[in-house]
Amino acid sequence: MIYDNKDQLKKGCEAIIAFDDGDIRLLDEGRFQGKLIDDLIHTVVFSPDPGTRDAAAFLIRRGAAALGIYSASIQPLYEAMGRKEVGGFTVPAINIRGISYDVAQAVFRAAIKGKVGPVLFEIARSEIDYTQQRPQEYTSAIKAAAVKTGWRGPVFLQGDHFQMNAKKFAADPEKETQAVKNLIWEAIEAGFYNIDIDTSTLVDLSQPTVKDQQRINFSLAAELTTMIRDLEPEGITISVGGEIGEVGGKNSTVEELQAFMDGYLEELKKRGENFKGISKISIQTGTTHGGVPLA
Repeated sequence: MIYDNKDQLKKGCEAIIAFDDGDIRLLDEGRFQGKLIDDLIHTVVFSPDPGTRDAAAFLIRRGAAALGIYSASIQPLYEAMGRKEVGGFTVPAINIRGISYDVAQAVFRAAIKGKVGPVLFEIARSEIDYTQQRPQEYTSAIKAAAVKTGWRGPVFLQGDHFQMNAKKFAADPEKETQAVKNLIWEAIEAGFYNIDIDTSTLVDLSQPTVKDQQRINFSLAAELTTMIRDLEPEGITISVGGEIGEVGGKNSTVEELQAFMDGYLEELKKRGENFKGISKISIQTGTTHGGVPLA
């Protein structure tokens, strides 16, 4: 069922959810995980009323929390990997571009069956646009799937390729930068505690030195990192990723990586002594999205 208004939504929650001083209590976990969670996510996606969509998203988020399902950052795991305290596995990052509720259920069922730990559910800036899945809707679909399948524990949501559009940046740098900042704010509000910044589209290979080629890239990456640190919830360190080579372009070099990191850390230090930097960096190794047609 898709609820058209808040009165319908409230009636559908009777004897399942109790509303308690701005929060909720689950009165019947079984019924919440049954038909109601289906109705709630269908309402988030398809209801004609924005207020009802927001209310359904709230019920999914708080209901999931009541069951021990919560947004989390992958940062502590990456740091442990860097210290070589854990290893021998990779963390899958899955972009779901359609029927997200159903696909995420399949992921959680497989993870439960295989006793898998962390899985990242991610969506790129471009995908948010062409799939018409704003961060709140994406979060709702993933957490509803966790509820439906009996998943318990952390859910890792990631903003993938929160990328600067080079043409738009050239035309109006301030406007394009603000557009990415607005998306970061929206994503964090929705529970995305992993954000991959991609300002590599602004690398200028015509500049005389490698550092100058990477300058706009590392300067903006530092600016966006400090914004994320200012927005992250208390007790959570958002995992921030950077990028030095645009997919499909020139392969990255060690010199480029060093130039980016030196400049990035210098810029970050100018903004404050205690800002934590990126947890990972993506490089270009010869891959290209969509494959390469062979003649």
